[in-house]
Amino acid sequence: MASEQSPLLGNENQTTDQDGYDGNRVDPKASRWPRIREIGLFIWAVVATAAVIVVAVWTQHNQQTSKHGSRPAKRNLVFMVSDGMGPASLSLTRSYRQHVEGLPEHDTLTLDKHFWGTSRTRSSSSLVTDSAAGATAFSCGKKTYNGAISMLPDFQPCGSVLEAAKKAGYTTGMVVTTDITDATPACFASHVMIRQMQDAIALQEIGHGPLGRSVDLMLGGGRCHFMPNTTSGSCRLDNIDVIAMAEEKYGWSYIDNRKSFDALHEGQSAALPLLGLFASSDVPFEMDRKNMHDVYPSLSEMATTALRALEKATSKSEKGFFLMIEGSRIDHAGHINDPAAQVREVLEYDRTFKAVLDFIDDSDTETVLVATSDHETGGLATALQEPGHLPVYRWYPQVLANATASCENLAASLQNYISSLSASTSKEQLKTWINDNLIIPGLGVVDATDEEISLLADKPDVSVNTFAAIISLRAHIGWSTHGHTAVDVNIYSSGGRDTDQIRGNVENTDIGKFLSHYLDVDVDEITEKLRESIGGDDKDTNKGLYATLGQKGAGNQASDKYHALERS
Repeated sequence: MASEQSPLLGNENQTTDQDGYDGNRVDPKASRWPRIREIGLFIWAVVATAAVIVVAVWTQHNQQTSKHGSRPAKRNLVFMVSDGMGPASLSLTRSYRQHVEGLPEHDTLTLDKHFWGTSRTRSSSSLVTDSAAGATAFSCGKKTYNGAISMLPDFQPCGSVLEAAKKAGYTTGMVVTTDITDATPACFASHVMIRQMQDAIALQEIGHGPLGRSVDLMLGGGRCHFMPNTTSGSCRLDNIDVIAMAEEKYGWSYIDNRKSFDALHEGQSAALPLLGLFASSDVPFEMDRKNMHDVYPSLSEMATTALRALEKATSKSEKGFFLMIEGSRIDHAGHINDPAAQVREVLEYDRTFKAVLDFIDDSDTETVLVATSDHETGGLATALQEPGHLPVYRWYPQVLANATASCENLAASLQNYISSLSASTSKEQLKTWINDNLIIPGLGVVDATDEEISLLADKPDVSVNTFAAIISLRAHIGWSTHGHTAVDVNIYSSGGRDTDQIRGNVENTDIGKFLSHYLDVDVDEITEKLRESIGGDDKDTNKGLYATLGQKGAGNQASDKYHALERS
C-alpha cells in the first residue's frame, strides 16, 4: 500500500502494516488541532492588541476633551508675565536680595523654587520679538509679526484664550502696572493691526467690539486712554468718554484712586465688572511707588485683590476664573538700563508670584499658576569691562542698594527744575544743584565726575540714560542695548495637572496652547466668530472689527515713552 505522507510532519520514510495502519502517522483530526490552536492564539493576540490601542486612544482623547480625565470641571488658571525679564535679571535680583538682607548664598527667590523650563521667543517677522507678538503667542497660541495685537501675519484676527474662557463661562481679569491698553493686556482682549492704536484697544477692552465684553476685571494704569480729548490729562485723539461708556453701556464699576481701592477690602467688596485705573499712564516704578503708597497700589496688592474678587464672583459658579497678571515695568527698567529700578521690580514680581501661590494653597478649587516672560530687555549682564581696563570679576549690589529713586524719576525732576530756572542761573549753579539734589541723594553716588554732571546739565532730554549709565558703571552692570534681545526666557509654575506639557525648552506658542488646553476652551471658535464680523456695517458700535481701525490718524498715535513699535 502506498504510504500517505503527512504535510505537517513531512516524513518521507513512513511505513504501514498490512492492515493499513501507519505507525508514524498522526490522525488528521488530531493534526489539525495545533494549527487551529495557533490560529486562535494569533487572533486573540490581535484582538487584545487592538483593544489596548483603542483604550489608549480613548484615554488620550478623554484627557483632551472637556472632562480632562478625572479633572474637576471647576478650575482656575493664573498666568503671569514678567515683561522684559531675562535669566540675568533673576541672577541680579537674587544676589542683590542676599546682600541687602544679609542672606546666605543658598537663599533663593520664590521664582527660583518653581523653575519649570525655558521659552523661545522669536516672532514671525524677527528673531527679536516685541511685546505685542510675544503676547499674541500667549493669547492665541500663534506666531505673528512685531506690533500685532492678536492679529496674524495675514492681518486676520485670532481669538484669545481670555475671550474663549469668557465664552465658556469663566470669569476673567487682567492686572498690570503699565497702561491697561499696552501690548500685553491688549492682546488678551482686543484686536488691532498695530499696537499704537490704544484708543481702539480701550474701546474693545470695555466691550465695545465684535465680541462684546470679555473681561470682568481690569486693574492698572492708562487712564488717559479712557478720557475724552476735551479733558485735561487725556491722550485720546477723539472726544469719546470711554469711562462713561463703560459705566453706562456695559455696566462697569469704576475707581481711580487709592481710597477707592482700599474700599474693595482686598476684593471682598468688589462688584464686577470692575475697572480700576490708578495712573494716567504707567504706575510708577516700585522704588518710587513705595514713597507714594497712599496714591498707588502695588502689583502684589492689585493681584491679591483681583484673586479674591474673582474667587468671590465664582464661589457659586460651575466655572472658575482666568487671570492674567503682568509685571509690566521690568521691561521699562531694561529699556532705560536702570538696574536699581529693575531689581525692585523683579522683587515685587516675586512677591506677587508668592501671593498667588499662597492663594492656591488656601483655595478649595484646583488652580494652576504659569509664569514666563515675553522677551528679555536690555541685554543685561552682571559684569562690566570698562573701556581701557582689564575685566574685573565682580559686580557691586551695594551701589544699587544706595539708590532711592529711579532714573526716570530723577530725569523728570531735572527737567521740571530746569523749566523753572531763571535766565540768570549759571551752568555751574545748575551742576551743583544736580549733584547735591539728584545724584547724591537719588542715585546714592558720591563720586560723579564733572563730565557726567555736565552731560546732565547740557542734555537734560536724555538725562534718564545718563543717570542709568552713572549707576550701572559703578555697580559694574553691563547692558548691550536699549531694546530687546532674542535670549530664551524662563518659565515658572506651581505645577499641577498637565503642566509637564511646558517643561523643558518650548516655543512661546506652546505656552499659549497650554493655557487654552488647561481651561478646555476653543480659541479657534472665537477666531471664526471674529472673522465673520469683519466688514460688518454697524460701525457705531464697532461690530465690524475694523471700524475703529479706520479712524483718521489712528495708526499714527504717539507712543508712550517706551512703546515704539519695536520697543516694549
